[in-house]
Amino acid sequence: MTSSAAPPPASPSGPSDGPAPFGTDKGLRGGALGLFSSTVIGLASTAPAYSMAATLGVIVAVVGLQSPVVIVLAFIPMFLIAYGYKGLNQVDPDCGTTFTWAARAFGPHTGWLGGWGIVAADIIVMANLAQIAGQYGFQLIGAQGLAHSTLWTMVAGVVWIALMTWICYIGIEVSANLQKVLLTVEVVMLLVLAVTALVKVYSGTAPGPSTPVAWAWFDPTRIRSLDVFTTGILTTVFIYWGWDSCVSVNEETADRTRTPGRAAVMSTVILLCVYLLVATSAQSFAGAGRTGIGLANPANSADVLSNLGTEVFGSGAGGQALTKLLILMVLTSAAASTQTTILPTARTTLSMATFKALPAHFARVHPRFLTPTWSTVGMGLVSIVFFVLLSRVSENLLADSIGSVGLMIAFYYGLTGFACVWYFRKVLLRSPRALWTKGIMPGLGGVMLLGFFVNACVVYAAPDYGSTSWTLPFPPHWHLGGVFVTGIGSLVLGAVLMLVYRLISPAFFRKQVIAVSAHEAHEMHEAQERGGGA
Repeated sequence: MTSSAAPPPASPSGPSDGPAPFGTDKGLRGGALGLFSSTVIGLASTAPAYSMAATLGVIVAVVGLQSPVVIVLAFIPMFLIAYGYKGLNQVDPDCGTTFTWAARAFGPHTGWLGGWGIVAADIIVMANLAQIAGQYGFQLIGAQGLAHSTLWTMVAGVVWIALMTWICYIGIEVSANLQKVLLTVEVVMLLVLAVTALVKVYSGTAPGPSTPVAWAWFDPTRIRSLDVFTTGILTTVFIYWGWDSCVSVNEETADRTRTPGRAAVMSTVILLCVYLLVATSAQSFAGAGRTGIGLANPANSADVLSNLGTEVFGSGAGGQALTKLLILMVLTSAAASTQTTILPTARTTLSMATFKALPAHFARVHPRFLTPTWSTVGMGLVSIVFFVLLSRVSENLLADSIGSVGLMIAFYYGLTGFACVWYFRKVLLRSPRALWTKGIMPGLGGVMLLGFFVNACVVYAAPDYGSTSWTLPFPPHWHLGGVFVTGIGSLVLGAVLMLVYRLISPAFFRKQVIAVSAHEAHEMHEAQERGGGA
């Protein structure tokens, strides 16, 4: 069987008037990651422990006992889009991912906005990750007063961002090895928590609200309304978001046309299993009530796992030790996700700069560490500035900014699904496998996310949704919810920045260059199909 590996990348050609050609080598450390390391990066990027701690209570508050089925349903578009990433990466293993693929499929303007969607979502979520890391760091050492101090939490969060930026700067292998340790702590503690909770439920030693797992929890027809369903799905999509990080390091992966795509699909499936186990065991143990240890209790929603851990593990010496480990787990989860959020953003901006869509400084790679320099440091600095500003202005604004991330996730994931269909439109009918994995599956995922995006815009626009609301300063002076304003405002800001940069440096926006590159991609794909490797 003929190998389907991509042809050797072209050598960097130095400064030129137009974007770099298809397959340009960006100078990253090739072959540094295997399938296991790539999958670890994909899993760690989602921060499973932190995601469950911060989101499970919100999901239950929205959809009630149907949280397990919502977790399953939110997995479906993620799984379908993962196949889109897999197919696109086979023919174009570029670290720009959505930026590069959307540009080749639909043109440079769409590609630029796709890249902006990744960057904006990552910068926004970094603020929340830094806040969580700061709070849990103080909780771990028993400094509860500092954990509740906005100033000291901000200082600790800035230190976390700086530390993770430095680790990303000094090498991809260092980053991957650290992720293996941090992810192991996460998964082991999540399994211990889930199994202990279920054992207590079925042995009758759990507190009053506990109940055995019921099939009714997996019945989507019990969800109250379409708006509730959409809000629940977009909230749940957040806990899956991040698996695409393993594709963004494709140029540093062994067998880069195959391994990253496989890691992406494996990551989503593993996440489903972990989340479903934790959610059902937590709901079985604590119930979905709004009082006491109930998962929907507003007092616990920001940190479900720590509150649950005290009840599950008990107050004895062993229980206190396990509860401390649970706090450490969420801390390491947020820290790991901070690191793996920097990785894809730095590589997106590296790719954008290589193709002249950003200033050339962002295309620089360290001669020794073979990592992006300006892109990595720039991501860290911008994240610190954004985090400090939001922390000083309003914690409610910070909360709404995190809620808006769901819109950007749906935007650039959905765009990737549509890009896959259009990218391969000329070869979809060559085989049933190509039709399903490169056409129907990513296309359906894109349609689903587009539907969620539109419906969420309607829900989020309500002035009483979220923690803040805004009145537009120009006619018709609409009064809108802060989550909607932050999410759509971020995308609009990206469009404005794109138009400004187009005036400064128009080279990337020449469609004929993109068309030639897309043609080369199709030629390579057809060669792979003939060789039996795709």
